[in-house]
Amino acid sequence: MNIDIITIFPEFFDPFLETSIIKRAIDQKIVSIKAHQLRDYSHNKHKKVDDTPYGGGAGMLMTIQPLDDAITQLRQKDSHVILLSPQGKKFTQKKAIKLAKESHIILICGHYEGIDARIENYIDEEISIGDYVLTGGEIPAMILSDAIIRLVPGVIHEDSSEEDSLQNGWLKYPQYTKPSDYKGYLVPDVLLSGNHQDISKWREEMRIKNTVLKRSDLLKSIKKTDAEIKKIEEIKKNLKKV
Repeated sequence: MNIDIITIFPEFFDPFLETSIIKRAIDQKIVSIKAHQLRDYSHNKHKKVDDTPYGGGAGMLMTIQPLDDAITQLRQKDSHVILLSPQGKKFTQKKAIKLAKESHIILICGHYEGIDARIENYIDEEISIGDYVLTGGEIPAMILSDAIIRLVPGVIHEDSSEEDSLQNGWLKYPQYTKPSDYKGYLVPDVLLSGNHQDISKWREEMRIKNTVLKRSDLLKSIKKTDAEIKKIEEIKKNLKKV
C-alpha cells in the first residue's frame, strides 16, 4: 500500500513515520508513506497557498491551484483521494477495513479557514475523525494512516487485529496480565482455570456486556444472533435491578 499526504507541514509527520509499527511496516516495504509540501506545487512566486474568500468573511482559504497540481501529479490509476474535513463522514473501523484494501491513498490536510470548495471535483470522499474542529488535517491524516496500515496484511498478526474492539462491531472483552492479585483487585477465576472452552464463552459474554455498558449506541448497527440478542436483554434487565 502507498499513502501520499499533501500538507503544508510535512515535518509534522517525521516522528510518526519513525515510530513503532508504522516504521516497521515501512522498513519491511509493506507500506510506503510520503508527506508532500503543498507549497512546492504553488505557481505563486512567494509559494502562497491561501487567499481571501470571495464574498468576504474571516480568515483565509487554501487555493485550488496547488491542490489540483499536487493531486494530478500524485494520482495513479487506482488512487483513492480523501479530504480530511469536519464536514466529512465520520471515520469508523468499518471504513478503515475498507480503505486497507486500497493500493494507493492520497490524503489532503486542510488548514486555515478551509479549502476552496472546488476541491470537491478532485476528491473521492471527505472523512472526519469526529464532530470537532482542529487547526489542520495533519492529526486526522495520522489517525487514518495508523488505523489503515495496521490492517494491511503482514503489518501485525492477523489474529490480533481480528479481535480488536470494533473490528466486528463489538467492543473487545476485558483483558488482564500478571499479577493475578494486585492490591486486592483480582483477575477473574475463569481466566486462571486453563479451561479454554470456558474462557472463550466468558470472552463472548464480556464483549457483549462491554458494548452494552460502554457503547450501547453501537448495538443498532451490529448484526446480532438470537443468542446475542438474548444476552443483551439479560444484561439490560440486570442493570435495571442495580
